[in-house]
Amino acid sequence: MDNVIELRGVSKAFNGFSIEDVDLQIKQGYITGFIGENGAGKSTMIKLIMNLLEPDEGEVRVFGLDYTRHAKEIKGRIGFVYDQNIYYPSLSLKDISKIVAPAYQHWDKQQFAKYVDQFELPFHQPIKKLSKGMQMKASIAMALSHDAELIVMDEPTTGLDPTFRRQLHDIFQEVMMDERKSIFFSTHITSDLERLADYIALVDKGEILFHQSINDLRDQYTLVKGSMDLLDRDTEKNFVNIDRSSSGFQALTNDIAGVKDVFGDQVVIERASLEDIMFYVKNGHR
Repeated sequence: MDNVIELRGVSKAFNGFSIEDVDLQIKQGYITGFIGENGAGKSTMIKLIMNLLEPDEGEVRVFGLDYTRHAKEIKGRIGFVYDQNIYYPSLSLKDISKIVAPAYQHWDKQQFAKYVDQFELPFHQPIKKLSKGMQMKASIAMALSHDAELIVMDEPTTGLDPTFRRQLHDIFQEVMMDERKSIFFSTHITSDLERLADYIALVDKGEILFHQSINDLRDQYTLVKGSMDLLDRDTEKNFVNIDRSSSGFQALTNDIAGVKDVFGDQVVIERASLEDIMFYVKNGHR
């Protein structure tokens, strides 16, 4: 199995928003980051992957299986972290674990207890009394405690302090030492992706703009800075998108050789961050 997640020709329309004819294949054994601004379609696609929404058209497969015939098997092999609390708010972690454990063939009580202790989670306190960050930690502990082959997370670092985010990065790296496992997570914190992700998929207005390895993205795109008088209809063709200001321009290019040939040493060339790439590719597409 090369792909752990496959969306082929998937369309879904509701509430004035739609995704149309989406193709997305997520490789097994890697961490894939899913980026895009709020309302871009990230949560909709994650809900389709989790069978919380059904596509109007197209096919969704996880582990090479479809939900029509294999829903129970698929969900038993996924650990899911949502950006909102999905558990009974009046119950404690102790109560919730007793409900959740029988649903998973490989629930590991000791592993769960380890994460509860490591994350300093109150075991007997109702979920509704926990902070957003603590609720997110509780969801992560649940997702990592049944030997899930695929961890799907929607904004998992939202509400978490920087210290715990760094701790979570280490935990993800431990998880990925098992080559059977894959992580797919959405976030708007690009620094998390630059530390963790092997692949990046960018979505905007329901469309996948790119899905590439993070190393290929770094090699492909470069940031260019120069004075406004260097720009005209012809030279602008060297850029994906341009940001103009009174002090000059800053632009993204995927043709560094062409830029050097046209501009020579009249411009400053810098490495583009993932945030730069996301910003300029999105605006260039629009």
